[in-house]
Amino acid sequence: MIYTVTFNPSLDYIVSVEDFQLGMTNRTDSELLLPGGKGINVSTVLKNLGIENTALGFTAGFTGNEIRRKVEEIGVKADFIQIREGVSRINLKLKSIDGTEINGQGPDIGKEKVEELLSRLDGLREGDVLVLAGSIPASMPDDIYKNIMKRLTGKGIMIAVDATRDLLVNVLEYHPFLIKPNNHELGEIFDAEIKTREEVIPYARKLQEMGACNVLVSMAGEGAVLAASDGSCHMAPAPKGNLVNAVGAGDSMVAGFLAGWMEKKDYVHAFHMGIAAGSASAFSEYLAKREEIEAVYQTI
Repeated sequence: MIYTVTFNPSLDYIVSVEDFQLGMTNRTDSELLLPGGKGINVSTVLKNLGIENTALGFTAGFTGNEIRRKVEEIGVKADFIQIREGVSRINLKLKSIDGTEINGQGPDIGKEKVEELLSRLDGLREGDVLVLAGSIPASMPDDIYKNIMKRLTGKGIMIAVDATRDLLVNVLEYHPFLIKPNNHELGEIFDAEIKTREEVIPYARKLQEMGACNVLVSMAGEGAVLAASDGSCHMAPAPKGNLVNAVGAGDSMVAGFLAGWMEKKDYVHAFHMGIAAGSASAFSEYLAKREEIEAVYQTI
């Protein structure tokens, strides 16, 4: 079974405003209200590819109830821990101005709730897959990813981590199966500016030297790079298509890679599935469906 963890899930209110003006009343041209958070996005694309999985994390209040309802509506098993106080966040994403969003804070998560999650993770068995994705609320310890991986060491669980800076670097000693920084996040780790696929390779290798098994680096319009645990390195340009909505493209890449690996245990296939899923979501209004991913895969 695949499990994803989203520590701070959200309701994503994705809107388009044709001529947005500051200080004025603006009216939307289109609206979407969807369950959000990187782990939930991974769960959604996995389900779209026909892979059953369970979404873990924390929810609170009426927005938390709606997140749970929408996740179950997609067909993903929702096993969220309910927080009694506060509400899960609402994130406003202005689709017509690329990259513009306002993200909420989310509820405070107490130590007892963190322990409850850890107890659930203790139930994972050999052969299971765990995806740790996204930021954590300010109320949680900043070494939570590291503590989870330390706790699960030796149990034969394949772990993928999609996080930034210290959250990512601190888990490397526990040898995650997959990490997926983008080129900007990779540059932040090493205080470098990385613009080309070729420039990615030495830094991806450094992350492997620090403990990562497979390093998948997304580069938006420049494509992607995979430094694989068998010593091979793969590069590919971005598939051609019209960018519609970049929200969740990186999460889709993680889902596609895992789906491809589980299908054939082949790095080239997994890499291409990751690129196809990420690009198909970028070309879609929402996270890509299976047929959209397969169509892009054929072009790689």
